[in-house]
Amino acid sequence: MAGALVGGAFLSAFLQVAFDRVASREVLDYLNGRKLIDRLVKKLKIELVSAGAVLNDAENKQITDPAVKKWLDELKDAVYVADDILDEIAYEALRCKLEAEPTSKVMGFISNFVNSFDNRIQSELENILEQLESITKQKDVLRLEKVAAAEVPSRPLTTSCPEEYGVFGRDKDMEAIFDKFQSNDASVNGICVVPIVGMGGLGKTTLARLIYNNKRVESFDLKAWVCVSENYDYFRITKNIFEEVTSSACDIQNMNWLQNKIREKFMEKKVFLVLDDVWNENYDDWVELLKVFRCGAQEIKIIVTTRSEKVALKVGTISAYILNELSSEECWSLFEKHAFINGSSSKFPILEEIGRQIVQKCKGLPLATKALGGLLRFEEDPRKWIEVLKSNIWDLPTENNSIIPALRLSYHYLSPHLKRCFAYCSILPKDYEFKKEELVLLWMAEDLVQQSEGNGRMEKIGKQYFDDLVSRSLFQQSSNNQSCFVMHDLVNDLAIFISGEFCFKLENNESCVITRKTRHLSYVRTEYDASKKFKVSFKAKDLQTFLGLDLSSSRWHWNRISTMMLNDLLLTFKCLRVLSFSSYSNMRELPNSIGNLKHLRYLNLSYTPIKQLPDSLCNLYKLQTLLLLKCESLIELPSKMWRLVNLRHLDLVETKLKEMPLHMGKLRHLVKLTTLLWANILGLVVLGVRGAPSSF
Repeated sequence: MAGALVGGAFLSAFLQVAFDRVASREVLDYLNGRKLIDRLVKKLKIELVSAGAVLNDAENKQITDPAVKKWLDELKDAVYVADDILDEIAYEALRCKLEAEPTSKVMGFISNFVNSFDNRIQSELENILEQLESITKQKDVLRLEKVAAAEVPSRPLTTSCPEEYGVFGRDKDMEAIFDKFQSNDASVNGICVVPIVGMGGLGKTTLARLIYNNKRVESFDLKAWVCVSENYDYFRITKNIFEEVTSSACDIQNMNWLQNKIREKFMEKKVFLVLDDVWNENYDDWVELLKVFRCGAQEIKIIVTTRSEKVALKVGTISAYILNELSSEECWSLFEKHAFINGSSSKFPILEEIGRQIVQKCKGLPLATKALGGLLRFEEDPRKWIEVLKSNIWDLPTENNSIIPALRLSYHYLSPHLKRCFAYCSILPKDYEFKKEELVLLWMAEDLVQQSEGNGRMEKIGKQYFDDLVSRSLFQQSSNNQSCFVMHDLVNDLAIFISGEFCFKLENNESCVITRKTRHLSYVRTEYDASKKFKVSFKAKDLQTFLGLDLSSSRWHWNRISTMMLNDLLLTFKCLRVLSFSSYSNMRELPNSIGNLKHLRYLNLSYTPIKQLPDSLCNLYKLQTLLLLKCESLIELPSKMWRLVNLRHLDLVETKLKEMPLHMGKLRHLVKLTTLLWANILGLVVLGVRGAPSSF
């Protein structure tokens, strides 16, 4: 499957989740003896494999072919449905195992229930199979082919030529790089490598050009600029360096000859190199390249620009320089230079007012600022400027829009499981500060964390996913809170662009419209969330995420939600995996219908005055995370909590629990239990709860 490939298709990881579910012990046990359903499930897998074979080709072609994009969306929707069916089979198998009783009366009831369930599942499998067969047949009409990996988006190679319109706001950055070069511990064996790290479009190449063309670099005997780009080719890089320092073309294909010539050229010389746009994280490849430079040169200074902190760690001889966004005024100066005649807005006060608002959309990203300035160059009609101001950046003309390919490249090189995790983040509001644990628990609940034998605990894998996205500059540490992270607005827009109609932010519905296909929904809590607010969401009957969020770090205890809405929501969205009612001051009880949410993995009731939990909660056999932080009125838990056999995280900080239910030692997957009631913790340890207490 393409799921193992870096740059593989988004859906390949999704299909792998479905395949793993089919192969799970619960499903296999359930299918044993149910020949018809077993045959349908096997046929379902065949259809998914058939569709999966062309995913890489389809993911690449969807950019320019709307028909392929529509095909992928239909397939994705069908896979969601298929996965829900398979997950329900797994739930039913687990339910039968936990609830089976020896009495004939109960066994008769279970038998009738199972027969009814089998009939319904059989019908649902037949329906989704018919739908999938229709979808897979279309791949031939669309001429989709089996390819090893999606084609790399084309992008121009960079050069050392100075910026035509000048550089804004990078003088301090340039001085900081020169300071690093002069640092006492900057060099290793005469070679100093300073990595410049930042997200796509931040101006890493521009800064490298500024340094490369600075007068202080003129003191070097030899200079070379090489655009490494995505396809790391050791011979090409070496050949380009040779051609740069000799100012002559080289047709020799002998690597040994080439290396020796470079050594001769570098001997006792001061050399300055820029390796721009490096993606390769393989340490051995870098060591091999450095061998060429260990040749008795007097001094070698190298700048490496990259989006990846992992690359920086592998190549740097000194700590990386993390490039930040430009200030609003610096962005304005850059925009003004590109958008106005003679680079001045003084004669166009109305356009300046609109332009400054446009610049705010760029959030300090020079590439976006420059692109939008160029788009409006010499345009004097304010209506055109307002049109750009109100437009989503992704909807602007592609022939003049360099923002999409620059940012999308970072997404392209994510492995399929990271693509899913990143796209899911489109439900996060702009400027929302999130913690690693918070996001990892949500990913786990949505089956975005792929766990296999030998690759560690689910939480650890999720943490690695998170760190990978930070390393690739798609998440950034918050400047307000060092324990939190944020997404740049345009990176958030990229996630929205990728997720399409499958993710929806209720407070920001200009970029997409909620549809039947929508699976993930978030909203910002307000003082009173009435039923009317959520009316639009009922179009998405198969919703998997219903997530209320706070933009402020403080928890507002005066938020309230319509109690009528609670019942409607639980009865309507039966496929929910993530549900949060935290911070609602009128949340005193949870409806019994919560027990019908067979797929639920994550339930957050923190900061509510809830007094007790219904016994039906113990029917949530798939539940992984139960958050009851600061539920100060909660004095007891349901007696059959031990039936939550997949529970991994139970947060009881600042509750008023008098005691813990019996048999909690049966919760064999529990890895985190937080509570201030140390006597209860000791009791849990006696009962045999593994990992209590532990940190994430």
